[in-house]
Amino acid sequence: MVGGVDLESIVANRKTITQKTKNFRFRLQKSFGKNYDLYLLLLPVILYFVIFKYAPMYGVQIAFKDFIATRGIWGSPWVGLEHFKRFFNSYYFYRLLSNTLGISLYALILGFPAPILLALMINEVKSKRFKKIVQTVTYAPHFLSTVVVVSMLISFLSPRNGVLNKLLELFGQEPIYFMAEANWFKTLYVFSGIWQNTGWGSIIYVAALSGIKIELYEAAMVDGASKFKRLIHITLPFLIPTAVTLLILNVGSIMNVGFEKVFLMQNDRNMMASDVISTYVYRSGLLGAEFSFSAAVGLFNSIINFILLITVNRISRKLTETSLW
Repeated sequence: MVGGVDLESIVANRKTITQKTKNFRFRLQKSFGKNYDLYLLLLPVILYFVIFKYAPMYGVQIAFKDFIATRGIWGSPWVGLEHFKRFFNSYYFYRLLSNTLGISLYALILGFPAPILLALMINEVKSKRFKKIVQTVTYAPHFLSTVVVVSMLISFLSPRNGVLNKLLELFGQEPIYFMAEANWFKTLYVFSGIWQNTGWGSIIYVAALSGIKIELYEAAMVDGASKFKRLIHITLPFLIPTAVTLLILNVGSIMNVGFEKVFLMQNDRNMMASDVISTYVYRSGLLGAEFSFSAAVGLFNSIINFILLITVNRISRKLTETSLW
């Protein structure tokens, strides 16, 4: 003991740390020697993330600068949080935020349960042939491009030749220009997305249901459990971990409204309901050449998503013991 400090304890701790480091290195070298082929397969994935995900983060700093292309990133003057303040004080801020959150929450509330319900119905189908037909029909829309889906919307909802407006005329109603009505934008966006992605989203739930042992259902039937009780006490508990994991991922990307579809559906008449953060970044960054300002808006969007992901993951871990990490 010297000056109130236990030197023996410090030396012992250092020896322990050194020994643990040596053991870790030995295990790592041994693992690499035995599974070098697996590590080589992992290498392209690591390179992909380093080159295309982490390296571009270098350019995030322009959100805090007044970027001038001729001076480059390092030569551009530092402005701190000025671009963020400008965005928060912008006339468009509340409209962009409300539209982005409104569309995302609308899609989450209606679109998230849809694949689960479809998977449960597919699971109840006894005929394998009919089940394959249903799966094929419901999966097919996923492979349509966004351009095709929006073109179908424009065609089917046309005020002159659209199928829906023709039906309205049969009942004596005036045709509605759905694509130009701001009140209809969110509904059209969400329900077309549900139609396109529900079948594809059900795949993971169908796979989870296939992992349930048939003996559990047989035992429940012997005990007199109805189909509804088997659903509540056997099927749904097996789906909860998968559903919670996907819910965390969906909430973590709630600020990411698909740019392509919104942009294609957008026009001057529905702009009040269709203008979201991603389209605003496109207008200010690419069309307006305000690179620093658009980078700041995009960074704000990513930070909100990251905070939501961390928060929801922590809440899920406490409530359901299911989390991403």
